[in-house]
Amino acid sequence: MNQAHTEKSTGHPGAHRDAVLATLQAWLEPGRFQDVGPNGLQVEGRAQVRRLVSGVTASRALIDAAIAFGADAILVHHGLFWRRQSGVVTGWLKQRLQRLLAHDVNLFAYHLPLDAHPTLGNNAQLGQRLGFTPEGDAWQRFGEQQLGFLGRSPCASLPALCAHIEAVLGRTVTAVAGDGRPIRRVAWCSGGAQGYFEAAIAAGADAFVTGEISEPQAHLARECGVAFLACGHHATERYGAAAVGEALAAEFGLEHRFIDIDNPA
Repeated sequence: MNQAHTEKSTGHPGAHRDAVLATLQAWLEPGRFQDVGPNGLQVEGRAQVRRLVSGVTASRALIDAAIAFGADAILVHHGLFWRRQSGVVTGWLKQRLQRLLAHDVNLFAYHLPLDAHPTLGNNAQLGQRLGFTPEGDAWQRFGEQQLGFLGRSPCASLPALCAHIEAVLGRTVTAVAGDGRPIRRVAWCSGGAQGYFEAAIAAGADAFVTGEISEPQAHLARECGVAFLACGHHATERYGAAAVGEALAAEFGLEHRFIDIDNPA
């Protein structure tokens, strides 16, 4: 019996940091992905984790809110470190790190692995909330590293689908109409996945849902006939970290809180 389950059975909720990390690694399998930053424990804090905060991005606002909550660990989709960074710890990065280290708070971050998980990930959770349904026993997948999901739409027209998504996410949708075809098969990939649009078209989607739009996608939608819906990077990625946080809370007896730091992007 591992230490975490021993503590639960003796009436002391919580888990050792290493047990939490091992569970996250087993669930999310980061070794399967080629990513743009490190997945896993990005900042080491205290050994024992009893209070966990989940959120989308390890911003200073989220870190401060987690400290106010008394968190021992934070779980996010967007961590602190990316390959394009210079490695210099100044300015905003110094301020975030300083707070984590001063309060001995662990930071766990999972990027693509959190998008891809078949039940707890951003895309699976987004699909569930939007009422998309699998075309078989499980979601079909498409695109690079199989990050994109495919399913059936609950709405047959683009205006109805946009209104539905806006009601669920609380965000205005930027939509580019295709050729007006009925929307039966929908493809989606959360966040900044506008580059997956061509793969969604090739997979036979009638509409593609993601977080952002860039200049080329409007032309592709008009020329290929497939509708494109940009629903907000942050808005489409609010659900994976929360779902994993809830699963960890159930596994280890943690006190968990998802904190949503609003972001218009």
